[in-house]
Amino acid sequence: MSVILVFLLVIAGISFWWLSQQGLMSKPWLEQGAPVPASEDTRIPTAKLGLAVFLAVVGCLFALFASAYFMRMALSDWQPPPIPRLLWLNTGILCLSSVALQCAVSASRRGHAETVKLALVTGGLTALVFLAGQLLAWRQLSAEGFLLASNPADSFFYLLTGMHGLHIAGGLLALGVTTARAFAGERPDRLRDSVELCAMYWHFLLFIWLGLFVLLAGWANDFIEICRQLLS
Repeated sequence: MSVILVFLLVIAGISFWWLSQQGLMSKPWLEQGAPVPASEDTRIPTAKLGLAVFLAVVGCLFALFASAYFMRMALSDWQPPPIPRLLWLNTGILCLSSVALQCAVSASRRGHAETVKLALVTGGLTALVFLAGQLLAWRQLSAEGFLLASNPADSFFYLLTGMHGLHIAGGLLALGVTTARAFAGERPDRLRDSVELCAMYWHFLLFIWLGLFVLLAGWANDFIEICRQLLS
């Protein structure tokens, strides 16, 4: 339970920070000397709020997986597989994909259509390379005898990385639609919301992957033990 609580607190903190950055938690009508113009649309962006709720649910799902991982690893038959060196490269590629989408957000705000196209294509291609790298890491482990049913630790490795890969693949669909709209000649200002949603999703998946990488590498054990002592 402590693992879930810590993860949910982190997700809640990130969510509140993001909402404050988007101005969704502000109340301009209560600010002194700041009347709301009649023509100004003060409604919450439904798509961004909906994605934030969806990402919170996804975060809870991975928190449950992490909790199950820690409970299962306490048993005597737990034998974690070695971490393929390829995962280091994959992590760097996913970071590059996230940076590319952030560049697309900045370019769309400045109205640079060509930069938006380049950044979106870069983000999509690097995400595809990341998925290909994950499959190669799976093949490497299976060739060394670490199969899905060999050990509970092996099963968790394939489950966690597979679930994350599926979320990346789902995000590529939305990113593909946004990229197609950009190449169809749609103005950057009209694309900005879609680009921001894609970037938000990618940043979250990068955060999830970094957590999974730390978990699978075994570096999270000391951190969780400290959290348990603080929460006990």
